[in-house]
Amino acid sequence: MKKTQFEIEYLFKASPTIIYTFITTPTCLIRWFCEEADVDNDLFTFKWKDSEETAILVDDYEDELLRFRWEDAVADNEFLEFHIETSPVTEETILRIIGWAEPSEHQYQVDFWNNQMKALKKAMGEN
Repeated sequence: MKKTQFEIEYLFKASPTIIYTFITTPTCLIRWFCEEADVDNDLFTFKWKDSEETAILVDDYEDELLRFRWEDAVADNEFLEFHIETSPVTEETILRIIGWAEPSEHQYQVDFWNNQMKALKKAMGEN
């Protein structure tokens, strides 16, 4: 089945710089995303108990945008993207996650990222 795009937004009290740091540094990634993280230039390797995934950092605009392409992606347009911006109204930081999954897996992705964002907020001291 063909993968389609999904998009989810989350609000944070933390600054874009803090969120960017938690998405890009191994010592922060292991606090909310994976059990082990290795970064070698633009190659990110994420390890969990029984699995390992590798992603290539395709775009990196500090404090604004990160776009990863999974090494095992079938199509070039299958990516995982983190957009970071500040709300002009509330001044909260908005983290928008854009990814690709089979339509039947979209709800799983939403649930997965909801859990990950709870862990990220906890790791940053937000509740």
